Amino acid sequence: MDQHWVTDVVLPRSRADLAGIVDTDGVLAGGTSLMSEPNPGMTRLVDLTTLRWPDLVVSEGGLEIAATCAIDTLIHADLPRTWIATTLFEAAARALLASYKIWYTATVGGNVCLALPAGAMTAMCAALDARLLVWRADGTDALLTTSEVVIGNAVNSLAVGDVLRSIHLPIAALTQRVSLRKASYAHLGRSGAVVVARSDGDSVVVTVTAATVVPEVVTVASVDPDEVARAVLDHIPTDHFHTDAHGTAAWRIGVVEYLVAQASRDVIA
Repeated sequence: MDQHWVTDVVLPRSRADLAGIVDTDGVLAGGTSLMSEPNPGMTRLVDLTTLRWPDLVVSEGGLEIAATCAIDTLIHADLPRTWIATTLFEAAARALLASYKIWYTATVGGNVCLALPAGAMTAMCAALDARLLVWRADGTDALLTTSEVVIGNAVNSLAVGDVLRSIHLPIAALTQRVSLRKASYAHLGRSGAVVVARSDGDSVVVTVTAATVVPEVVTVASVDPDEVARAVLDHIPTDHFHTDAHGTAAWRIGVVEYLVAQASRDVIA
């Protein structure tokens, strides 16, 4: 969609060029959301792609993903074979209500910053114990969990001028078994519930998104799938499940219990 009210575009080359961002600026990464609807209050674009951050950096500690990394780039990256949890990248992307063509433009960081309950990259980041590096407007850095950034339905904790720089996935999570299970009212509809289970020794780490407004991450010290499912539901308050066009709270509670048991069984077996 054309943004006729935009009168200026900033092409930053360094962090210093990001100073002075105001609430009428649109911070652009992939732009798939920013350009999908009118933004009459937006008068300037700040294009993060000109900072030329490396999409992916592999290190002994894990994987650093630039906020501007396209989802398709992440999915098709050549990464260490021992990082078996990377199967989650495509599984999460397929839970996104978007054509695969959108993957070429939509970014990992942009999807997280949108803070939608069904955000596919939000589910992936929360499930793999991601740490998000935020460049604060005052020049400081903050290293946050996914749940500290995504704090409500389409609400994130970033202040005006804050920029998500990168996402770090630790090697401990990348080398563990994972399984994603999802459910929706329609076969190709937006996910009404997304559950990711990750095996962590004698425990299972379960992440619930889409069914809840914010990511819910629960670690259960059990290898019994049904016990894990009951523990997850006991941990998440019923009022954290929401109702919208993609599912009622009651339906989501029932579906999540089933999905948790199934995903847990996948990683425990």
